[in-house]
Amino acid sequence: MDTTTTSTTKTEASHDARRVPHRWRNLATLTGVTVVDNTESGLSTTLFPTIAAALHLQSSHLGLLAALGKLIAVPAGPGWAWLAGRIGRRETLVATSIVGGVFGIAAGFSQDFVQLLIFNTLMSAALIGGGPIANAIIADSFEDAQRGKAAGYFYGFVSLISSFIGPLIAMFTGLTDGWRFGMWSIGVICILASLPVAFLLRDPGVGASESQLADLSGREKAMPKVTVRSVLSLFRIPSFSIMMVSRLLSGHLLIAVFGIQFLVTERGFTNAVAATVLLPFGLGYFAGTVGGGWLITLLDRVLPGIGRVAYLQGAQVLFAVAAFFTTQFRYEGIAVYGVFMALLGFCQGANPPANRPIVAAVVPPELRSQAFAIFLNVFETIGWAVFSLGAGILAASLGIQTVFLWTLVVLMLVNALVLSGLYFCYPRDVARNTAMLEQRRADALQGR
Repeated sequence: MDTTTTSTTKTEASHDARRVPHRWRNLATLTGVTVVDNTESGLSTTLFPTIAAALHLQSSHLGLLAALGKLIAVPAGPGWAWLAGRIGRRETLVATSIVGGVFGIAAGFSQDFVQLLIFNTLMSAALIGGGPIANAIIADSFEDAQRGKAAGYFYGFVSLISSFIGPLIAMFTGLTDGWRFGMWSIGVICILASLPVAFLLRDPGVGASESQLADLSGREKAMPKVTVRSVLSLFRIPSFSIMMVSRLLSGHLLIAVFGIQFLVTERGFTNAVAATVLLPFGLGYFAGTVGGGWLITLLDRVLPGIGRVAYLQGAQVLFAVAAFFTTQFRYEGIAVYGVFMALLGFCQGANPPANRPIVAAVVPPELRSQAFAIFLNVFETIGWAVFSLGAGILAASLGIQTVFLWTLVVLMLVNALVLSGLYFCYPRDVARNTAMLEQRRADALQGR
């Protein structure tokens, strides 16, 4: 066999190796468990108007409930990522779902705000660990060119199915203490959802989707050991640092916390009627994620290196414009708000197919779980908690509409400006990470 044939054979073998077995089953399984976790973690905000009436609470209590539920992710997220490295990612996902379900059920028995706050916070501490681990497994299941589509399908179907579950759970609000039945039901479902993960998920292993590493035997043994120093070194990657700052400025996350409350207190709809906008929001989010995944694949070909950056920046601007017309004008009928919420969902859903692959592309494979924990559990959490607490307090004096103007419109435009820095550093960071993987391959082959 000549040299050219040998080279071609190696290239084809490497290409085939990147097509990780069971990757679509993994994606479907992760989607299923995340749907339940996502629904339960947002259940208290969906049911809050009814909870507020039963326990005599105000908007500031919702802000505190949401803020602590997110702040607990700062220590819990990296903690779950650490545990996943010790006992396995599949086993850790099962644990997060079961523990979260138990505390969700306990929250349904709350007799006052303090009990609700404690159990809701503990529930969030458990469920928060699933996101970074799921994102890391998806990154290890799909090569870079396909991660946008995979993330789009993942977050799209999570939101789509959750948008149906939310209004169904909200129907319990018509019953006496109906919010308790809502929490009990979703808690049990969350526990049951751990079963498909335990029996169907096949962890591909760290680095399984990288063409430089996929065909190497003992791939994971060749990975550098994850240490505190190596995790902190992530902040020396300029693109990663910019993405973290952007996450702090992601004011659009506030719509999930105060969206229903805004329609109830500022626009006069009932809790059950207001919750119906979750469906069009979810449909819009689904269209944004799935469509965005395909669009990013196209932009990566047309604008190599910066296509996904331009896409992500545009998504922030579009959300700000949509939020301005959604929240700063009064419309008659819930149907109009349903249309606008679908548009907001579309703009917000456009983010995951871009920001997750951007982070994965500049971070070494062994550090992706920690990187996503920092991204989703630390920086997103800090931003979300500050917005929730501040919005809850300011809403009492300024009104939620004014708060929305500054967080959903002005801050999102600032976010788009910050993302401009990626045009300069993202291509270099991708090239640096690729060179590092090539060096690891060369070292591994030399050591055979």
